[in-house]
Amino acid sequence: MVNSQITPDKLFSDLIKEQQLTVDKVPPVHLWNPQKTGDIDIRIDREGRWLHGGKEIKRPAMVTFFSRLLKLEQGVFYLVTPVEKWQISVDIAPLYVIRASRERRNSIQAIVLDTHTDDRVVLGQNHPLIITNGDSDCLLPLVTIRDNLNALISRPVYYQLVEWGYSVSLANGNRELLLESMGHQFSLGNYSL
Repeated sequence: MVNSQITPDKLFSDLIKEQQLTVDKVPPVHLWNPQKTGDIDIRIDREGRWLHGGKEIKRPAMVTFFSRLLKLEQGVFYLVTPVEKWQISVDIAPLYVIRASRERRNSIQAIVLDTHTDDRVVLGQNHPLIITNGDSDCLLPLVTIRDNLNALISRPVYYQLVEWGYSVSLANGNRELLLESMGHQFSLGNYSL
């Protein structure tokens, strides 16, 4: 029998501490509010590649550094410092999930997601999975990473999550694929047989 006093947060406290270590690497961009300096020719494409002047920035450390300076304001993405704010372009999401792992403890599951810029989150209430419609009505699986910044879940990771999910019947005869993490359920999409 599972002890009702043990919450998922307590059960997976080690994973939450690891998550906090990645948060601690991010400067307090939420406190920085300079006036817009201008636009900069930086674009983050669908796969999370950072492009400057149409050419990919190949240095992972530089991309990770820039990702720590991201801020979203009224649907617009910026790179900010305490004294500068540069608008950039983002195709879908500024971050990109490249890896997933799961742990089970006392019949509770935790899904850990890692981005290509060294962010790590435990899928749960503060880091929900969201399915939205993209262009051509394709589904886009996103996860909230920090400060309202989302990461697109890569196709291989999404398929891994599907494998870990389970199907339930809906009233309309269709089925929904669900995934549990930290005691919360997240939809991976609906389908018909």
